[in-house]
Amino acid sequence: MRDPSRVLISKSVCLCLLLSFFYAAPAFASGGSANLPQQSVAQQRLPGQSAAKNAALQGVVRDANGKPVIGASVILRNLATDQKIEKASDAQGVFRFIDVAPGDYQLKIAAAGFQEFSNPTVQLKSGDDLVREVTLIALPSTAPTQPPFPQLPAGNTNPPSGTQPAPSSGLPPNAMQNGNLQQTGQQPAPESLPPPDQVFHPEPDRWSIAMPDWDRYGIGGEHPYVKGSRWDPFNRNKLKGDVPIIGKQTFLILTATSNTFLDGRRLPTPTDVSSARPGSSDFFGKGKQLFLDQTFAFSFDLFHGDTSFRPVDWRIRITPVVSLNYLDVQELGVVNVDVRKGTTRLDSHLGLQEAFAEVKLHDLGPNYDFISVRAGIQAFNSDFRGFLFVEEQPGMRFFGNLDSNRWQYNVAYFNFLEKNTNSGLNSMALRHQQVIIANAYRQDFLFPGYTAQLSVHYNKDDASIHYDDNGFLVRPAPIGAVFSSGMVRPHSVHAAYLGWTGDGHIGPLNLTHAFYQAFGNDSFNAIAGKAVTINAQMAALELSYDKDWFRIKSSVFYASGSANPSSSRARGFDSIDDFPEFAGGIFSLWNRESIRLTGSGVALNPGDSLLPDLRSNKDEGQANFVNPGIFLANIGAEFDLTPKLRGFANVNYLRFERTETLEQILFQSPIHHSIGVDSSFGVRYRPPLTENISIAAGAATLIPGQGLRDIYTGRVLFSLFTDLRFQF
Repeated sequence: MRDPSRVLISKSVCLCLLLSFFYAAPAFASGGSANLPQQSVAQQRLPGQSAAKNAALQGVVRDANGKPVIGASVILRNLATDQKIEKASDAQGVFRFIDVAPGDYQLKIAAAGFQEFSNPTVQLKSGDDLVREVTLIALPSTAPTQPPFPQLPAGNTNPPSGTQPAPSSGLPPNAMQNGNLQQTGQQPAPESLPPPDQVFHPEPDRWSIAMPDWDRYGIGGEHPYVKGSRWDPFNRNKLKGDVPIIGKQTFLILTATSNTFLDGRRLPTPTDVSSARPGSSDFFGKGKQLFLDQTFAFSFDLFHGDTSFRPVDWRIRITPVVSLNYLDVQELGVVNVDVRKGTTRLDSHLGLQEAFAEVKLHDLGPNYDFISVRAGIQAFNSDFRGFLFVEEQPGMRFFGNLDSNRWQYNVAYFNFLEKNTNSGLNSMALRHQQVIIANAYRQDFLFPGYTAQLSVHYNKDDASIHYDDNGFLVRPAPIGAVFSSGMVRPHSVHAAYLGWTGDGHIGPLNLTHAFYQAFGNDSFNAIAGKAVTINAQMAALELSYDKDWFRIKSSVFYASGSANPSSSRARGFDSIDDFPEFAGGIFSLWNRESIRLTGSGVALNPGDSLLPDLRSNKDEGQANFVNPGIFLANIGAEFDLTPKLRGFANVNYLRFERTETLEQILFQSPIHHSIGVDSSFGVRYRPPLTENISIAAGAATLIPGQGLRDIYTGRVLFSLFTDLRFQF
């Protein structure tokens, strides 16, 4: 989208050029020269702006063919004081006199091979900004008729005694007779070049070159050659990978990030009968909640290679993250399975989110095509918008590119760690889940600017029993027939996904789309009460158009649902671990918040997801393919309010694709399809125009439709959040 400040500048430039055109006269002759009459463009003052005391004169010097005259001497002489100011025209023939005292001046322009131009009556007043276009007339040709070689006296074919032909001519001594070049059959000798030591200055260490002191305006600020320091992340900094720490190609990047997330919300909150409040409802309690999460991340990135363009030869990165989180609710049994824990929880956790080594295996061509391998805990997003897999898990990944980066590819294997329940960070225990991913991207596929991706995912989630950090059973999900004869019945989920996604633009239209087909099996689905085979689909499409400083967009999202929850075929789509940036992203209440399903041990939607998949927990639970599915229609806009401030507005209409699964779980019929209307507004502010300081804030409401009223109540759900990020 266009920057509004750039639009304003471009309009101002056009206005100045238009005024210059109307106020500038054709030309006046002085020795065949053309000049503009002495008209000035009055300076329009903004409120509070002081009037200019001096004037300015600028112009351009051209020849008769309209080409710029370079290096012309331009002299402006004050007629009263006889003071002269001299300039030279630049490579475009432009000259400028700024901050000139008001008065009457004479303008003279002289250039070799041209007639001198003079204008004796240039009047400058306070605030004037005069523009002159001058055409210089070439002098008559004065080229000599004789050849440009020294001519010897008549009858003398030899040079005077003690003289030699000019060595710069490169001609043999007998090649010149009577001042004429003779045909000798030999080509002139080429001019010899100076030795390299007279042209080049060897610099053994280009990183230690001292930068000169340079401050163009004498007022400080951002300008070239600013001397950096260890506390300055914007200029040359040894801790930011700008200068090698070892040798000439080993760099270190240290990054420290503070992220403060505050979320106030009102959600449907299940509760039991309380002896403290005998008249309380059996199903719904007070739904207001406050959640605060403070994280500190420290990243150490050591790599060998160059600072840009060429892929690194090897890299080691470690990123520990500390989380301190606080939850305040109004009902018991929410923060912990033990109601004696009360309604508040303060927790902390240290997780290792990155710890990997990377090595480039081979360069595949001269245009930086390569293949590398990365092993260890690493972040990976398998598609453009995070519809299926977004994680930080230990694994091994082969990746690289081909055909000058037109093809990019990944082949990855991940062996999952358990997650800390309250922070979402990694713990150090394995959870018996493996994921294999292979994908390939093609840039400029069919259309310039459009990138297509094909992918295959395989999720192997083995049977296990797991309670989260607050004492709730999350694997398997405590629902349906999971309990048999007083025993918990674990089950395994093996699911494969075939995907086609794309992102980019086709002409002026921006496009993002995704389609996934899921198939596989669940050894025992608790809702169906039996083993099921998986056949489910997901599709998403977003179209947007940029107009000046805003973008308008519309999108749809579809995930199939199970029409017969007791069938042996599961038709509800579920992801591996998604984090979609779609239809409002984190600004949307339905996307960001998790709404628990009353009367069960699962959530209607897991939070940070668009899917109503009835999982017990997104990070620690298992994928569930017997679910209602969803259809979402979105219309929204994004606004570049200022270069630093960006606004977001979205309205989503949501409905269940099928409701039979909900009716079976809740023993309630009918349940209608309409979920409701989710409206969200938000801003993102970056004071230094970088990611070093970022502030995001949003407000969202979900007005329940009849389906949500059937499950809960008609109370409007709301969420207010702010996310403050500092990074060094």
